[in-house]
Amino acid sequence: MAVEHQVAQPGDQTRTDRTSTDQTRIHDIGYRGYDGPRLGRAYARRSLYSQSLRGAYGLGRSAKSKVLPMILFAVMCVPALIMVAVAVATKAHELPVAYTRYAIIMQAVIGLYVASQAPQSVSRDLRFRTVPLYFSRPIETADYVRAKYASLTSAIFILTCAPLVVLYVGALLAKLDFVDQTKGFAQAVVSVALLSLLFAGISLVIAALTPRRGFGIAAVIAVLTVSYGAVSTLQAIADVQGSSSAVPWFGLFSPITLIAGVQNAFLGAPSTFPGLNDVSAAQGCVYVVCVLGLVAGSYALLMRRYRKAGL
Repeated sequence: MAVEHQVAQPGDQTRTDRTSTDQTRIHDIGYRGYDGPRLGRAYARRSLYSQSLRGAYGLGRSAKSKVLPMILFAVMCVPALIMVAVAVATKAHELPVAYTRYAIIMQAVIGLYVASQAPQSVSRDLRFRTVPLYFSRPIETADYVRAKYASLTSAIFILTCAPLVVLYVGALLAKLDFVDQTKGFAQAVVSVALLSLLFAGISLVIAALTPRRGFGIAAVIAVLTVSYGAVSTLQAIADVQGSSSAVPWFGLFSPITLIAGVQNAFLGAPSTFPGLNDVSAAQGCVYVVCVLGLVAGSYALLMRRYRKAGL
């Protein structure tokens, strides 16, 4: 319905005062209520997940938004292609780098990708105050947090698993032992799945603290990448000074060294810590508890943050 008001001109002396009902006309503009299917929370959650996952690689966004994630994806895969080419050409008996070590070597690229995409996923919603609009639909705080967490985890997993697939396919083409290669590939997939969960949780918590994307990027890089450099330096100093027993405990203070400790203790990966052959089973359990605790804590902090942001 539309309501039209007719207002008399000030210079019109021929009209007399009329009541408000005489000056109002009601028009039927054909308004109809929605009588289609109500798809509910599950559909809204899936839509938010797919939209966020596509956005993590710039799909459905401007060409400028696609440049950085696609370049980083290529940078992750190109070294794997080179290793495969070398293994095939030289008829090597094993790959130059173990599957489980690849993500550790490429941790700077992974950190840069996460730092660029975590704020993109959540900071704009906070900056432009669109979070309450999500919650005005049949979607709750838990749905929003789960969709964002799952989408960034999936994006990181795609980034880290794609080069492993390249290595695995190349190893089979080079006719390396099928059982050994499959075992190493499976162990690496479990490792990067844990890495994706951990990196996504930490980066989303940091990005959700500020609506400024630049601040979020800098903070995520500091936590994921700078902390790895600091911990590696402390481990090297402890090894040089003969305090090798402290090396594995320093590894608890960086996300990437946490993953390195878990895969060394339980996934058959070679140790990446200086002066340390292997992380013991007891130390590995501490690493696992820390990783799971950080993942659960990140989810809890995101829930708390968006309960306030949704008001």
